[in-house]
Amino acid sequence: MSVSVLGAGAFGTALAISLASNGPVKLWARNQDLASDIQTTRVNKSRLPGVVLPDDLTITSDLNAAVDSRILLLAVPMQKLRTVLEQNSQSLSDKTLVACCKGIELNTGIGPISVIRESLPDARPALLTGPSFAADIARGLPTALTLACEDANLGKLLQQQLTTTNLRLYRTTDTIGAEQGGALKNVMAIACGAVIGAGLGDSARAALMTRGYAEMQRMAMACGARPETLAGLSGFGDLTLTCSSDLSRNYQLGLAIGRGETFDPSITVEGAATARAAAAKADEMKIDMPITQTVTNLVSQRLTIADAAAQLLARPLKEE
Repeated sequence: MSVSVLGAGAFGTALAISLASNGPVKLWARNQDLASDIQTTRVNKSRLPGVVLPDDLTITSDLNAAVDSRILLLAVPMQKLRTVLEQNSQSLSDKTLVACCKGIELNTGIGPISVIRESLPDARPALLTGPSFAADIARGLPTALTLACEDANLGKLLQQQLTTTNLRLYRTTDTIGAEQGGALKNVMAIACGAVIGAGLGDSARAALMTRGYAEMQRMAMACGARPETLAGLSGFGDLTLTCSSDLSRNYQLGLAIGRGETFDPSITVEGAATARAAAAKADEMKIDMPITQTVTNLVSQRLTIADAAAQLLARPLKEE
């Protein structure tokens, strides 16, 4: 079955490279000059320097050529997903669309599958998420991901089609849990980066990861998720990776905040917008999420790292 990846960022390019081991794949880049350069040089120099693209991977800026595949992977930032879908609704409406972004839409408080359903009611949505760095996937290193799809039969088909020599997919029908885990772990990664950047130590990071995981569970289950999903790759697995590696852009933002440094605004950091969206949703649903609220205040510069640590430590004592 034919596969295309829409979005030639680092993650989209890496997925296309891995999927090309199964057969021909198309990678769509919005910018024509970028697509031509990658197709000619066989390297995405700005996003994955040093990684040579396989022969079975074709790069194009022609959306019509890309969407003739039956399965389309949407490797675009969460906050731009709706725009991409609505601007190309005629081309995408009856396709199997696999969202590859992690986050909560700022204006609506919903995840990628819900955005697909609202934008394209006739599409067949799924979500690919879990602990993964683009550089690892592109280099052929073993990676395990969650494939979430409410339609169990479609999920099985996608699992077979998208598993590669280095990508192992586990499927679930709990799309809510997969969405929430992938989104909220980015918020916790910012918090952990800030702790390390400020020199507060590994013990503090471990505490934030653990209490952050509790927040993830509270929010996800209040939204209808199954607890075992949060204990899997899309929750605990992704949390572990992004909170402990400076390859994570969310963690890098946290490091910059903790060190009092300026962070490059051109770099997409999904957790910043997700923190705001999740904090607003938690307030509306009366869910206690102090770390998420603290990250929101740190990113918006309403709180210093010293004040943030003091506030969290001063919270009322409670049972675990």
